Amino acid sequence: MTDVSQHRKIIHVDMDAFYASVEQLDNPDLRGKPVAVGGGGKRGVVSAASYEARKYGVKSAMSGVLAEKKCPHLIFVRPRFDRYKEISNKVREIFYDYTDLVEPLSLDEAYLDVTENKKGNPSASLIAQEIRDRIWEELELRASAGISINKFIAKVASDINKPNGQKTISPEEVIPFLEELPVNKFYGVGKVTAAKMHNLGIFKGVDLKQKTVEELTKLFGKSGGFYYNIVRGIHHSKVKPNRIRKSIAAERTFFDNISSEIFMLEKLEKIAEELERRMVKSNTKGKTITLKIKYSDFTQQTRSKTVQEFVQKKAEFMPIVKELLYQEKLKDSVRLLGISFGNLDTEKKEPVWVQLKFDF
Repeated sequence: MTDVSQHRKIIHVDMDAFYASVEQLDNPDLRGKPVAVGGGGKRGVVSAASYEARKYGVKSAMSGVLAEKKCPHLIFVRPRFDRYKEISNKVREIFYDYTDLVEPLSLDEAYLDVTENKKGNPSASLIAQEIRDRIWEELELRASAGISINKFIAKVASDINKPNGQKTISPEEVIPFLEELPVNKFYGVGKVTAAKMHNLGIFKGVDLKQKTVEELTKLFGKSGGFYYNIVRGIHHSKVKPNRIRKSIAAERTFFDNISSEIFMLEKLEKIAEELERRMVKSNTKGKTITLKIKYSDFTQQTRSKTVQEFVQKKAEFMPIVKELLYQEKLKDSVRLLGISFGNLDTEKKEPVWVQLKFDF
């Protein structure tokens, strides 16, 4: 275990049912009712569900058909991402009152490093409580938080007392906490990996800790070293306020499957227009263009090409998209098409980091 004097104070703030809560905030008629942001029907997918809907087993990424079966009186609301982004920016302004070391993971969650903070408050737990109070008082939305010595444990901790709660894992509690933590609760361990661990007799952190780094690497590849470290409370990833955006994309799912490449080109023209708008808005250009194709059997394929110069406008990249579409024969009818830019011109200098010791 690392020297306690080197521990940072990390808060993971996670908004509670964010998209659905914003819809309930803006429309009082939805309050207290099961709400799903997304679409119903055979093509619909749930983007977010209110806690009233979650009681019926409705959750994000679930098909609209299944969600309606689980909760027949479920209310579907179309997503309004501009509104969610507007609220998200207000939440982040609250974060910046405490620290500039804020790393957003998405519109509804972020890491904060408050080891050294603008309030001079030595208690990360009290800072988290104050931030959550302010989010409620200023925006009428609820948030949960996890507080600990690194990003991994803070992320795990933020789920423990959801919704509208927080959990602190102090330095001396880290190892006992991790040893008792079920492996399926480890952030980064998915269902498949958890099932594999269970088959190997690994059910809790204490079981995982019995394996050597060589054994874990043999069993799980590069992730083995990660598992070996995190169960010992070792996770050196810093809060990165200047995260580099690695890709920009636009995609569309179709109500009916498409089998004609001519119809696909029509759809891709519209997707390309949206992608150009996003590229221009973010003042970004890219060199690698990728065409994403999802077939009616839900298998997925990507085709990419890298060009010499950075491009941004539809007129520049649409000919490449057409080339990628005709690169090889489609294997089935298509339900989703997408275009993305990678290899962006967004490189930035890494920030300088300072660690100070405070009482936790």
